[in-house]
Amino acid sequence: MKRVLVIFGGCSTEYEVSLTSASAVLAVIDRSRYEVLHLGITREGGVYYYEGGEDKIANNTWQEEYCYPATISMSRGTPTLWVEREGRLEKICFDIAFPILHGKCGEDGTLQGLCEMAGIPLAGCDMESSVIGMDKVLAHTLVSLAGIRVPKSIAISSMADFAEKQAEIEKLGFPLFVKPVRAGSSFGISRVLKWEDMEDAVKEAFLHDKKVVIEESISGFEVGCAVMGNEELTLGRVDEIELSQGFFDYEEKYTLKTSSIHMPARISEEEEQRIKETAAKIYRTLGCRGFTRVDMFFTKEKEIVFNEINTIPGFTSHSRFPNMMKGVGMEFGEVVDQVLELAVDTR
Repeated sequence: MKRVLVIFGGCSTEYEVSLTSASAVLAVIDRSRYEVLHLGITREGGVYYYEGGEDKIANNTWQEEYCYPATISMSRGTPTLWVEREGRLEKICFDIAFPILHGKCGEDGTLQGLCEMAGIPLAGCDMESSVIGMDKVLAHTLVSLAGIRVPKSIAISSMADFAEKQAEIEKLGFPLFVKPVRAGSSFGISRVLKWEDMEDAVKEAFLHDKKVVIEESISGFEVGCAVMGNEELTLGRVDEIELSQGFFDYEEKYTLKTSSIHMPARISEEEEQRIKETAAKIYRTLGCRGFTRVDMFFTKEKEIVFNEINTIPGFTSHSRFPNMMKGVGMEFGEVVDQVLELAVDTR
């Protein structure tokens, strides 16, 4: 049996999302093949080895007991977790790190870089593709160079920069989307219909990141495609987001109050195949491995426009990624098992 270190929580705005995803994954990991260890990261950035019940992860009570300060060893060799228990250091060895964190300090390459430095086999994308995937401007630049359309946009790094680029921004036309360059789950994103609301939207985005991007609105609807694999890829079915108003913000993503997700998407077989091929090309272009969800727009003219890539997408049994894979015959437990099998030895 291999030991899997499941890492959850994180000091980002997506802390709760991580707990939900991790709980779902823990419920389906094949315990006949894997022994599971838990490493929790609090909102404040505290790192703890957790030995309590897995049910307490979902309801965020895991920190109440059976928690011990811990750190991952940066020395190469056998992957090691150092745990402080009753004033003494305890060495716990493991085989694979499985980060189930969303957003900064977990999905953005920071944790992946630590694992690569220590030579720890890692489930999911490596440091380089995680960094690129989190940075919307960088990802769009590389995908554009690969010949795939991306939204027209203006990047800014300060309010002074915003003032200087006002004329360029206005040329994009309204409505516009204002986004933090490096954030997930639609935190800090605003849809702006008139210039009078632009400054407040920019200030809101800057609360979530030091860089902000202002993008043109793309007509049509959003589609997504799950991609799994290292050398050989498995593509899930394409899904479609139907909006009745606004945009797919954080509340809509997790409540679907006014939105619907159609899986499979209501498009032709030929259109779905084109979207899948584009998703695979984006996956390769950004150097991804393991698994990701590629989000795109499908315009009224049937053109595919890249939106973003999620290197650690929502990972519950009802999340978009697992449902896309279910569309090609893979149940949630099989998806998790495959993700672990795809873990690459970084040594």
